[in-house]
Amino acid sequence: MIGVGRSNNPDPKEAGTEAARRAVALLDADEAPAWALLFCGGKHDPALVLAGLRGVVGAIAVVGGSAAGGITGAGFGYSGFEVAVGLFPAGLGKPVILVDDGLLDGEGPAGRRLGDRLGGIVDDGRVVLLFYDSVASTVPPRLHPASPLVEGIYQGLGGRRPHLVGAGTLTDMNLSDGYVFDGTRPRKHAAVAVVLPPSVGAETAILHGCVPVSAFMTITAVEGADVLELDGRPALSVLEGMLGIEIGESHGRALSLMVTLGEKHGDPFAEYDENRYVNRLILRASPERRSITLFEPDFHLGSVVQIMSRDNGLMVQSVRDGVRLMNERFSGRRPILALYIDCAGRASARSGSEIEEAEVLLDEIAIPAPLLGLYSGVEIAPVGEEQSRSLDWTAVLTILHGDRGP
Repeated sequence: MIGVGRSNNPDPKEAGTEAARRAVALLDADEAPAWALLFCGGKHDPALVLAGLRGVVGAIAVVGGSAAGGITGAGFGYSGFEVAVGLFPAGLGKPVILVDDGLLDGEGPAGRRLGDRLGGIVDDGRVVLLFYDSVASTVPPRLHPASPLVEGIYQGLGGRRPHLVGAGTLTDMNLSDGYVFDGTRPRKHAAVAVVLPPSVGAETAILHGCVPVSAFMTITAVEGADVLELDGRPALSVLEGMLGIEIGESHGRALSLMVTLGEKHGDPFAEYDENRYVNRLILRASPERRSITLFEPDFHLGSVVQIMSRDNGLMVQSVRDGVRLMNERFSGRRPILALYIDCAGRASARSGSEIEEAEVLLDEIAIPAPLLGLYSGVEIAPVGEEQSRSLDWTAVLTILHGDRGP
């Protein structure tokens, strides 16, 4: 059994100590922790949290990073003081930890380097956790986009298809900063791939609740993350016509609360399945250019997309339905951890939802395994039968189990 502990102590060292002690108490008496998955709220000094943790468990490898908030079976929050840790017993085996600290020189090349190294280790289905810090700079504000990083990894993998899940880390919901733990210390501008032991398998559900409200459209003009045209018409005009409103500068940011742009993977005529959609948040609109700017630059000229409704009620129902389905899939089985990676924008403080979807998760989940989660900037998960992709406005529920075999 993996031990999960949490703390909300405002003292960072004490928070690390408390979370570690609570996690150790849940390990079998004869099991020592071999490594840790640690998420820290942005008001904490990560080095001090790490010192408190290691004062309890010793100098084990620690991966994970900053989090806008934490989620465990004991509760959730995003005050900035949350610390959540999962201690993995030695009996499960040790992971292989790969680090690339070259994100500032290009996310795509960093991904290819990681993929090249992963290619010599993984086979299809091997579970890999990926964490990178989302914030490249604050002045000027710039993020590390996940899509070129993930695409680079698959270029390096050379056709192998591991079960890749992960997150872009944040210190808070204002995108102030981010860092990752690389096994030994906190680090900036780095991506960390954690290859789990071969006996550990995983099943993942993508939960967002966004539904298509338009026909398929083709992107006919695009510059990076700026979508200029849809089906030959100004992109902003298309959205205004669909929504029945005129969007000026003051309403441009409100688009992110109403709609996303979604790309369906697999058979375009198949029945709706949220696990097959990659949705992109709309960061802003330009009335002058009649364009919209997406959170990631991975939609290209010729990409076929749909306008997707973003609705808090659908979001909550998606979590309820998805968790219940996972409960059924793991009935009678012995999973070892439920990992929940939750877009920070889905918290009620950002989404305006009257119901915290993390609370719905805690109410519904009945999987006999500890729960460990974080509020993230970007979520990464397998989409349909294809490779993993970066996601927006999404929760990713991954259940780790020991059924994969040696």
